[in-house]
Amino acid sequence: MAERRLLVLFGSQTGTAQDMAERVGREARRRHLRCRVEALDSCDVANLIHEPLVVFVCATTGQGDPPDNMKMFWRFLFRKNLPAGSLCQLDYAVLGLGDSSYPKFNFVAKKLHKRLLQLGGNPLLPVALGDDQHDLGPDAVVDPWLVALWDKILALYPLPPGLEIISPDVCLPPKYTLHYLPEDSPHTNSGLLQPTAPRAAPCELHPFTAPMVSNQRVTAQAHFQDVRLIEFDIAGSGITFSAGDVVMIQPQNCPEDVQQFCQLLCLEPHRRFVLEPTEPGTSLPPLLPQPCTIQYLITHYLDISCVPRRSFFELLASFSTNELEREKLQEFSSAQGQEELYSYCNRPRRTTLEALWDFPHTTCAIPADYLLDLIPRIRPRAFSIASSMLAHPERMQILVAVVRYKTRLSKPRRGLCSTWLASLNPEQADVRVPLWVKKGGMKFPADPATPVIMIGPGTGVAPFRAAIQERVALGHRGNCLFFGCRHKSKDFYFQTEWEELVTKGFLTLFTAFSRDQEEKVYVQHRIQENRRLVWELLSSGNAHVYLAG
Repeated sequence: MAERRLLVLFGSQTGTAQDMAERVGREARRRHLRCRVEALDSCDVANLIHEPLVVFVCATTGQGDPPDNMKMFWRFLFRKNLPAGSLCQLDYAVLGLGDSSYPKFNFVAKKLHKRLLQLGGNPLLPVALGDDQHDLGPDAVVDPWLVALWDKILALYPLPPGLEIISPDVCLPPKYTLHYLPEDSPHTNSGLLQPTAPRAAPCELHPFTAPMVSNQRVTAQAHFQDVRLIEFDIAGSGITFSAGDVVMIQPQNCPEDVQQFCQLLCLEPHRRFVLEPTEPGTSLPPLLPQPCTIQYLITHYLDISCVPRRSFFELLASFSTNELEREKLQEFSSAQGQEELYSYCNRPRRTTLEALWDFPHTTCAIPADYLLDLIPRIRPRAFSIASSMLAHPERMQILVAVVRYKTRLSKPRRGLCSTWLASLNPEQADVRVPLWVKKGGMKFPADPATPVIMIGPGTGVAPFRAAIQERVALGHRGNCLFFGCRHKSKDFYFQTEWEELVTKGFLTLFTAFSRDQEEKVYVQHRIQENRRLVWELLSSGNAHVYLAG
């Protein structure tokens, strides 16, 4: 009998496709299939020719681009020299996650499906196109598609005699088990990311822990929004960047939330443990030290402030010993309960920690082994770099609006990364922030004669400050900036810097302060007023236009 094994590969930017891939993996295990779930770039693409059965789950990002963790796979798959029949032994299915309000809806899934077909693959089903815009979200498409998929797979690979599908009421084993170390075992100084001598440029798995040099509020104290200009020292890191590039920052949870989480789940923060995979072949989470403390796990790894997904409630329901709580959790994890879940979680932006508060009987029954199945890891956040190495060698600056807003919940919502960054004070202590750089989507013209029109309202001006600093250092003069904010006196970022460059003839500046007069004035009004200049730059100067929000 053919070996009953399935490979689930995902390309995920925000974690939704990964969450969906894990769901496919769980459903496969309930059908007694040997199953691996991996990011597309973590698997050796050349081995696809030996795989009998693969489900691809992929999101589409930006303007029809593949997510970061499938970019290498994407380049390999579209190589011209791949033979037409190279995947003729492969049965496959593609599940796409997208948003129909974008013009290139589910572009990656459609293109992947077509390419696998060209290479001789045999599709089990038409490509599934999950849509975020649907009232029930992508599940409206995914739920029935998965039912059809399992019918197809079980027809090809029937259940072995004497085995039945494991009921959803039965809890599958966790991905890892936590083995607590005896209290008196010797401590190794594990855990804190030490700045190491760089082997190569820092990346997600090996970030550079950059010393924060300054953290300065650049909006007036009376202004409703707190915006920071933050500077890091990157000397000796091996990091290089140019205008338009992006810095990725790995944030952490605040101590109060960590403490609350430990209290709710009756965890001892200073207990040390090692992780062991339940199934052979499962790799350990790369960013967790071994051994590790509970405190480190919750501070640096578990995203207790994210809005929980349907899978969270599904797993939580299986631990619940309280009938009322279990019924509610089962409703949230059912197809019919998705509207209810949306108004409980997504609309008010309720966090995982807050959801756990609402189910106290269930929460104190969560086995520690399941923490990594229940809660996703903290994702890095991207910021436009707001300075140039030509103007500030060995330094990097970012402009950060501290995210804080109200929903119907009594406590204001706070952005995890911006709130954490704003709380750090390099004048009081040695502050280090794990970061690395990614190439950005904006490329500025190399020819000094090409003028550049930049439209950057609010913190959208950040990448243009990097570009202007870079171009001024190279002696490029054709810089035209449209900047907008609410008040000249409260949130006019880099005012003195711009005014100096205008005086020196390096910059043409147009400003729109929307609230400084009766009628609101925005950057588009200034563009319209200066249409002759804009057209002149475009038509005879071949100007490049950039817009950042």
